[in-house]
Amino acid sequence: MTMQILQIFLISFLAFTPLNDLDKKFPDAQLKTLEGKDVNLSEYIGKGKPVVVSFWATWCKPCKQELDNIAEIYPDWQEKYGVEILAINTDNSRSLRKVPGLVKSKGWDYTILSDSKQSMMNLLGFQAIPQTFLLDGEGNIVYSHSGYAEGDEDELEEKIAALK
Repeated sequence: MTMQILQIFLISFLAFTPLNDLDKKFPDAQLKTLEGKDVNLSEYIGKGKPVVVSFWATWCKPCKQELDNIAEIYPDWQEKYGVEILAINTDNSRSLRKVPGLVKSKGWDYTILSDSKQSMMNLLGFQAIPQTFLLDGEGNIVYSHSGYAEGDEDELEEKIAALK
């Protein structure tokens, strides 16, 4: 029983512990739009407004739950904070074809990019998704969160509001 409590504590601690890369620039990389166009992350980041970057996959239930719950409040976030959300899909090239249909059926009004080779995961040093980063207007990582539990979007909103 004690070992289980320790495991739960460690998992919870790691899920809510910001990365050591806080206050460091979010790396630039070339990703693809869902239409297959090459884009640089610098086109979206460091433009004077906060950006939430959420890494997700079609097979990841917590990822989709997080993006669904944020979708409900995203218009308010845009109005209050001017925030933009980049949802970076990590599906491999074979399952990537499911993404446009899923995004359309969910009604997600996010910028969706693809990182099918998971190069950003390697650059940022994480393995589990969902992984969410909050960037300030300069493109610095100011908050990071791994995993998803109902209500995590409230903590994220507090972090976004603190940037104002």
